Amino acid sequence: MPSKILLVGGGGREDAVARKIVESGSELYSALKNRNPSIISLSRETLITDELNHQAILEFALAKGVDLAFIGPDPVLDTPLADTLLSRGIRVASPSRLAARIETSKAYMRELLSRYEIQGNLEYHEVKSVKELETLILDSTAEYAIKPTGLTGGKGVRVMGIQIDTRREAFQYAREILERDGMVLLEEKISGEEFSQMVFTDGTHMAPMPMAQDFKRAFEGDKGPNTGGMGSITDADHLLPFIDSGTRERALQIIASVINAMRSEGNEFRGIMYGQFMKTSRGPKVVEINARFADPEGINVLSISSGNFTEMLYSIADGSLRKSVSFRNSATVLKYVVPVGYGIDPRPGKLEIDKNFEGENLKIYYAAVSGTRDNVIMSSSRALAVVGIADHIWDASDTVEEGLKKIHGEYYVRHDIGTREMIQRKIRQS
Repeated sequence: MPSKILLVGGGGREDAVARKIVESGSELYSALKNRNPSIISLSRETLITDELNHQAILEFALAKGVDLAFIGPDPVLDTPLADTLLSRGIRVASPSRLAARIETSKAYMRELLSRYEIQGNLEYHEVKSVKELETLILDSTAEYAIKPTGLTGGKGVRVMGIQIDTRREAFQYAREILERDGMVLLEEKISGEEFSQMVFTDGTHMAPMPMAQDFKRAFEGDKGPNTGGMGSITDADHLLPFIDSGTRERALQIIASVINAMRSEGNEFRGIMYGQFMKTSRGPKVVEINARFADPEGINVLSISSGNFTEMLYSIADGSLRKSVSFRNSATVLKYVVPVGYGIDPRPGKLEIDKNFEGENLKIYYAAVSGTRDNVIMSSSRALAVVGIADHIWDASDTVEEGLKKIHGEYYVRHDIGTREMIQRKIRQS
């Protein structure tokens, strides 16, 4: 009898996970807020609900007799769902609510790195008063990344000199967060190439995934407002052409140190840990530590993964990690199809997708959409993740561009992601 796996979430990342679960021979049961046509078509049964309605999802899981659960979206990790599933005898391959604080509380993450003197931490201030804000911003020449301490969906962070032009503007934005949340985080401003490093972990051991880089800015040339992510790349050697192997090894050492520190505090982390780093002249610095697959980078790596994904989930949940998932030595480029105006004033419409869109080296994943696989209805968020696979990043980008010709309707996409010009510019600057 196949395992019954519950998947929570209805985005492109969850579509990629759903396909791996089904490919592994398991029965998929899904809980999601949108009628994602791909996930629904893969599922034995589906619950359409607010993904934060943990009680409804728990009841669904119990009624269907699921054996294991995997939670995709970060806001759901900040509910009691994982803990209540565990308390009712259902295995969970995602972190507990307390362990997920490594993402849901940026202050907790910084404090953990400080307590255990883990390399890669930044200088930071947890500011709880307007007077302290005035001292740090208005009466200083220092520049900061200004962050709410909680979840922001990739859109709440603003950096002085990039998204913020003046010190007065920086003070006002920080004050808004302070007055809303009771605290605002100021982190030293750093510059360099950002990269993502994800691992599977059972709380003690870890299995790395290919290094990736995502592109949050809405417009080509890395301009415009931050978004949830417009696209991402990986390379055939699982590094990046502009990030050396030593930097990756140091990043993995940092992640291992975080996993060990959490276990030593009795807050064991089991699931996907995703470190967002910046390569600097002082080595890799931690931008964020997250508690789930990155979106979109997780889609890239899953699109070239092989092996039994369900076995990997069980080994995470049971604390017996074994490397049952491997990755092709191929480059990938993902470009998100989004509604016109996404990031500022989205105007969602409908898209028609040619039948037989996918091939061995061209994939399409369905995100915040409804409708059918051939005729999707967009929301105000990301719609379709188109992934090209090739020997070189720029060839994978060309594969995506060919695929985009099979999508009809009004939409926006960043065509520059993964092009030869972009990659060569990054190499020259590294």
